Formats: sequence, C-alpha cells, structure tokens
Amino acid sequence: MKLVLIGILVVSLALLLYILFSRKLGLVWLSRFGLHIVLAALGIYVINFSGLITEVYIPLNPVTLSTVVVLGLPGVALLVGLKLTMI
Repeated sequence: MKLVLIGILVVSLALLLYILFSRKLGLVWLSRFGLHIVLAALGIYVINFSGLITEVYIPLNPVTLSTVVVLGLPGVALLVGLKLTMI
C-alpha cells in the first residue's frame, strides 16, 4: 500500500512538472500564491490580536492558512464562525 501511494505521488509530481514547463507559466503564479499566503496570515493575525472578538483565537497552521487562501475573506469568517460554535 505504501508503495502504491509513493507511485501516485511520483506520477502526480511528474504530471505537474510537465504542465508547468509545457505551458510556460513562469514564476508569476508563485508570487501570487505567496501574496495570498501573506494576506491570509495577516487576516488571521488581525482577528487574533485586534481584540474585537476576545474569545476567538485562530491558530496559524497549514490547515487554517489553506482555508483562507482558498476561500479568501469568507474563509476567515468561516473559521471565526466555527470557533464560536465550537466553544
């Protein structure tokens, strides 16, 4: 089973590299992705340390950052809503 998962990882990596070099995307996507990660971390940081909602603390980890990167500002609202309902 472990060998199958490693094989899938290698094949998917090869296909991603093929798409990257065949379409000549360049490094523009990397800078945009980095900007989105920084803005997501900034949004979570503002929620944590602004003091507007005192009982909410959202940790900065890969799961919360990826949620905010994919969903944007509604992702921050989603995390705040989940945190408030789970308390």
